[in-house]
Amino acid sequence: MNYEAWLRDVPAEMTGDSLWKMEAYRLALFVADLGWHDVTKLTGDRRTLDLAGQLYRALGSIEANISEGYSRGSGRDRARFYEYALGSARESRGWYYKGRYVLGDTVTAHRLQLLTQIVRLLLAMIPDQRAYGSFLKEDAPAYSPEQAQVPLPSPLQPEVLSLLLQDVPMP
Repeated sequence: MNYEAWLRDVPAEMTGDSLWKMEAYRLALFVADLGWHDVTKLTGDRRTLDLAGQLYRALGSIEANISEGYSRGSGRDRARFYEYALGSARESRGWYYKGRYVLGDTVTAHRLQLLTQIVRLLLAMIPDQRAYGSFLKEDAPAYSPEQAQVPLPSPLQPEVLSLLLQDVPMP
């Protein structure tokens, strides 16, 4: 599985929405889909059954909060929901770390790195939205590492993200 193959299977009803332009949204959907497989493996071990549910809720919350924030009418409201998404992305990393004994080192490292890329994108989006103004614009700028308007605490490395999206390990 890789990101390009996954993109081909996303329905036009989703890719046609202006929200699809946002890289953080696309990556959040992708990591949630990967999480489906990871959670399936975690549920096979009684010790990680509760962890699996927590992980899947946290992963789903990233995309859900980005979607809800994107649809808000003011930059302040959007930023608040992007902050929720940021919290869920960080929470997801914690659950992946705790599940590493079942998922294995390769899958865990991949998911932690992918979630870190999402965290970095959200860290750029939040201050940008706080300063953005008060009107919802469907043609809002697409968020990608090259288009970030503010310096990132830890620079995104497009080549790292590209590698993470090409050869995706599965549990």
